[in-house]
Amino acid sequence: MNTLIVSAHHDYRTPNRASIHFVANELLSHGAVNFFSMRYSPASKYKNDARVPLEKQTNKVELHGGVQCFLWKTPFHPIAFKQRWLWPIERALFWIYERWSCAVLDEWAAQADVVIFESGIAPILLRRIARINPQARLIYKGNDGLREIGASVYVQRKLEELIPEFDVVALVSKSMATRWGHHSLNGLANANNVFVVPHGVEERLDDLGDPSPYAEGPKDSLHAVSVGSMLFDPSFFTVAGKAFPNMTFHVIGSGHDGVGIASKNVIFYPRMQYSKTIQYIKHADIGIAPYQALVLPAYLADSSLKMLQYDYFGLPTVCPFEVVGSHKGRFGYNAGNPSSIERAIKQAIASPHLRSRSVLTWSEVANRILQPTLYTDTKIS
Repeated sequence: MNTLIVSAHHDYRTPNRASIHFVANELLSHGAVNFFSMRYSPASKYKNDARVPLEKQTNKVELHGGVQCFLWKTPFHPIAFKQRWLWPIERALFWIYERWSCAVLDEWAAQADVVIFESGIAPILLRRIARINPQARLIYKGNDGLREIGASVYVQRKLEELIPEFDVVALVSKSMATRWGHHSLNGLANANNVFVVPHGVEERLDDLGDPSPYAEGPKDSLHAVSVGSMLFDPSFFTVAGKAFPNMTFHVIGSGHDGVGIASKNVIFYPRMQYSKTIQYIKHADIGIAPYQALVLPAYLADSSLKMLQYDYFGLPTVCPFEVVGSHKGRFGYNAGNPSSIERAIKQAIASPHLRSRSVLTWSEVANRILQPTLYTDTKIS
């Protein structure tokens, strides 16, 4: 089987790993994998794009870890305009971008048996790819709601239009089926091509988690871990660091440098090797998901990869009430409320370490994305 992955946010070669990287790894056992990364232009270096270190490798095919990679750099990439009067310009830019010449994309599309489009603007290339290769199986991997990640109205409406043209729409959470793009589509849960396929973990995750990175300390010393930069709220640690002096807070890959947080027990780390991050998670006393006090989507309770990893290791988790979901072992707080934060941390400290849900391996996830009808747990309703 020849698989083409189209992503507007990730490149297989970047060190920070998202779910699409793990899925790509598993698809190698099925055959060749081509990873096409789009929405990259000279403006990307001003947007904190994780692919900027690959600048010298743009518009070149490179084999990395068994995967053929291509980062498509164009003179511009379309963006979302908030002002309604600019939407005609937005549509025109997308129209041009969708038709921009790219021999590698067209060649890989012609070769593909399966095409997987990741959340974001990647599906705008669906019809181009389908024209080149009408026999290809078309799959949408929905990790995020487009409205929640700030996608343009053009892309939101385009995806709604394209839903029936996918062979599989694989959503990471059932709650995503009731809210799609720009409009509420309650009927999506009954569409025969829509399935739920959550994130997974590596089969050897326990082995990756050793040894412990934490030094011996006093008997009452505790360790909390926070991983990732999505909607990161540094004010959480201003409160928590002061309230729990016997706890060390290890904040990994937040994009924040710790300026303004005086507590010496809050330590900020840059992005680190994946296996090292897993060590910090496995041996922590509690996990933290310090999301900002914005309108948090309900599906984040299921789609958060860091909270899935916390759950896998039975780590009591502190997070805003909005993303507690139905998962045991999570303790909610009201963002920006010190007493609420302190109460949630105390509850987490007192909680046993128990895995709160069954977790798929990435191999099981990949199999469900490819053939969801073979599994009863992929049904939305």
